[in-house]
Amino acid sequence: MEVGHQTSKPESPCQSCGACCAYSQNWPRFTIEEDAALDLIPPSFVNERGSGMRCDGDRCSALSGRIGVATSCTIYEIRPEVCRTCMPGDSECGTARRKWGLPVLADPCP
Repeated sequence: MEVGHQTSKPESPCQSCGACCAYSQNWPRFTIEEDAALDLIPPSFVNERGSGMRCDGDRCSALSGRIGVATSCTIYEIRPEVCRTCMPGDSECGTARRKWGLPVLADPCP
């Protein structure tokens, strides 16, 4: 019997982290999104000012799972621009991971 090679992509470090989504209730704010994009986000996930994502403490209400173990975004396909620009290993990622006592990832753009 021949053993096949794994062809799937390695899992993103974000799926076992989630620290950036639980760093600050002021961080998941809307910035350059068009109104049509923001209208796709269910109102239950938007803060009362309409300026960003609703948070429970510092944790984004769209984050599912346990920080540092396994997490996912329940609105990943329609998440706001601020969430799309945070990259594994960038300075924002490092700051959030330090808050949660997680090791900082290597900077993707040294």
